Amino acid sequence: MKVVLFCGGLGTRIREYSESVPKPMVPIGHQPILWHVMQYYSQYGHHDFILCLGYKANVIKDYFLNYKMTASNDCVVSDFGKKIEILGERPPDWRISLVDTGTWRNIGQRLLAVKHLVEDEEIFLANYSDGLTDAPLEEMIKCFKKSGKLGCFIAIHPPISFHLAEFDERDSLRRLRSSQESEIWINGGYFIFRNEIFDFIQEGEELVLQPFERLIAGGHLMAYKYEGFWRAMDTLRDRQVLEDMVERGEMPWRLSTQSLAKGTS
Repeated sequence: MKVVLFCGGLGTRIREYSESVPKPMVPIGHQPILWHVMQYYSQYGHHDFILCLGYKANVIKDYFLNYKMTASNDCVVSDFGKKIEILGERPPDWRISLVDTGTWRNIGQRLLAVKHLVEDEEIFLANYSDGLTDAPLEEMIKCFKKSGKLGCFIAIHPPISFHLAEFDERDSLRRLRSSQESEIWINGGYFIFRNEIFDFIQEGEELVLQPFERLIAGGHLMAYKYEGFWRAMDTLRDRQVLEDMVERGEMPWRLSTQSLAKGTS
């Protein structure tokens, strides 16, 4: 399946980095978070990507046009750098469509801008480019196909705890409790769509507002509840959490061979 990734946002909440590079190119370890997202899909055999570019599109284009496998793989160098041998498993052969969808477009309009690139796909995948998870993608796709719905997203609990204020009928404060104790679920991306999704998006609309409301009204949208690992990189604190995980070698989004085999059996 083709994978549409939304890479055009301004990244205003991580401004220290986004003034020089777009948020998808902020590094986690030795590679940008966009690379980690693409690796997640590759582990399930999805290598055909459509990147919806916008803010600082040239930075993302330059990265892939000058991509060096040696940046993320062990290697042997000989003949004074003229011969390079990649050690271990070679990285996947990605096919990447780099599409400038404009600086100021929202996600719904970015998806419309690449409609022609997925028009032959009965089902395609889509996602933000700044969040990581270990959710079982093949199981999600299987549930989605069985449901007959037109759209699906992963629903997760907010990863950062905050305090919920509850009031009584006189607006007097009744109690405070942690969000982790609540039944709050939020949109975590990792979308799955049938091609009919485009019938629900009108000019100028954001993806998860009016179009999703229409899908819900018609009974065409499902959410895959997941309580495992999920983390978005919205702030510098989020980046530091992910960076620390990489330094410790804890990368749950890099699935093991065993877990992949279990997920596809």
